[in-house]
Amino acid sequence: MKLTAVQEKQLQDKGISKQTLEKQLYRFKNGFPGVILNRAATINDGIIPIEQLNVDTLLSNYEFIKDQLDMIKFVPASGAASRMFKFLHEFLNNFNQHKQSINSYINNNKANDLFTFLVGRRDLPFYDEIMESIKKKHPDWYNKSKSEKETLFVKEVLTPDGFNYSAMPKGLVPFHKYEDRSASAFEEHLFEAAAYASSNGKAKLHFTIAPAFEEAFRTKMEQIKINVEKRTKTKFVIDFSYQSAATDTIAVDQKDNPIVFEDGTLFFRPAGHGALINNLNTLDADLIFIKNIDNVTISSLEKETSYYKKLLAGYLLHLRTRIFEYLTVLEKNEVEDSTRIKIEKFLTEELSAVLPKDYYKYKTNYQLEHLYDQLDRPLRVCGMVKNEGEAGGGPFWVFNHRGELSIEIVETVQINKSDPRQKKIANEATHFNPVDLICNVRNHKGEKYNLFKYCDEDTGFITYKSHQGQEIKAQELPGLWNGGMAYWNSVFVEVPLITFNPVKTVTDLLKSAHQLD
Repeated sequence: MKLTAVQEKQLQDKGISKQTLEKQLYRFKNGFPGVILNRAATINDGIIPIEQLNVDTLLSNYEFIKDQLDMIKFVPASGAASRMFKFLHEFLNNFNQHKQSINSYINNNKANDLFTFLVGRRDLPFYDEIMESIKKKHPDWYNKSKSEKETLFVKEVLTPDGFNYSAMPKGLVPFHKYEDRSASAFEEHLFEAAAYASSNGKAKLHFTIAPAFEEAFRTKMEQIKINVEKRTKTKFVIDFSYQSAATDTIAVDQKDNPIVFEDGTLFFRPAGHGALINNLNTLDADLIFIKNIDNVTISSLEKETSYYKKLLAGYLLHLRTRIFEYLTVLEKNEVEDSTRIKIEKFLTEELSAVLPKDYYKYKTNYQLEHLYDQLDRPLRVCGMVKNEGEAGGGPFWVFNHRGELSIEIVETVQINKSDPRQKKIANEATHFNPVDLICNVRNHKGEKYNLFKYCDEDTGFITYKSHQGQEIKAQELPGLWNGGMAYWNSVFVEVPLITFNPVKTVTDLLKSAHQLD
């Protein structure tokens, strides 16, 4: 592609090379190779049931060693709350109170979320604040009709003249109501970190946020930090980072031509959560906990959630100890056959690794070289919950573009649903990825891995969007916990559904995990 001077400067300012741009354009025209599913990962075939773990030992070992560890909780939090309130915006845009009642609107549009929202609004964490504000603005509140009151409530929640929640980051929206306060998801992550990711009375958290909201997050941090530290007896070290502009990807029209704005610049878009591998790669710790911003619970369930986080962390430490021991042994010139067999068994049975097809034809020195390479990479232990129809990724055995079989988390969009066999395998999935990861990013010498080396660049994907009424094609980088971690050692453990309580729409806040008894 021939670039103008304006476009060359734009690339330079973003930190995007011409080679990267050309590669993105090539992907639009030729597509990504895609992932080929071999089978769904299931219990005892890629997913470990908790009953098989030595739970008491793992938990006690974690408690014993955690004060010797450097730990960070990594929370992707750049997402806006707009999707939470999408159905309310649709209501305000389409409802005409002079021509129909709200009940008829709900029935005609099958607006079940709106019905749930209005019926349950008194149990929302922000109900009291909304009502106090409305009554101040409308002295005649009690004389208004039911439809007028419900419409005004929705407007107060959404509009800039009101609380403007849909324009806020999801992490700053009130999620839970306690007797003395309402708490945002941001605040709840601090409480959680104190419960399972603190060391020597200190908890470190790293939030990835949109630049426009850094001041809002820092203001909220100052408001809540002293109170949370007092309640948890924990000191917090909190920092923030942005999704790098260098990870943005170009958008094209339906003919794969780059979209150019009136000022001559190219249209670039954020490249999804896969771009956050850059942010994660800047962190260096013994353990990194990863959890989405909206997956939190009220404090009464925190203890149960923390139990499973500690269990997964204890299991990772157990596996890491074995890995480090074997790497040390493999670095010696002589490895006995019995030891080599033990390492092969550990890799295949405990790390779900698959040895190459011709592995047993290799000379011994090549076998040992392969074993070392397979062990010497980042490690993650991931909680998996039973699939109850949630949209998103899950655990599968897959063939990558090298023809290698491995166990990975695969997003729905990566699956070729037009292939009957691939669709059948996808439908056989028993478990779902709730983004519940604990990671080790250091080798046995204490050196940090370069995470980019363990990413499969061929697992990005093309999405279809609209911009100013025009259909466009966009591109996302390999997902942070999908292709972005394709060549990690991955271990999947089944955890109960109580650990997975996402808030995708505002009505999810009415579920028991977000309500006090």
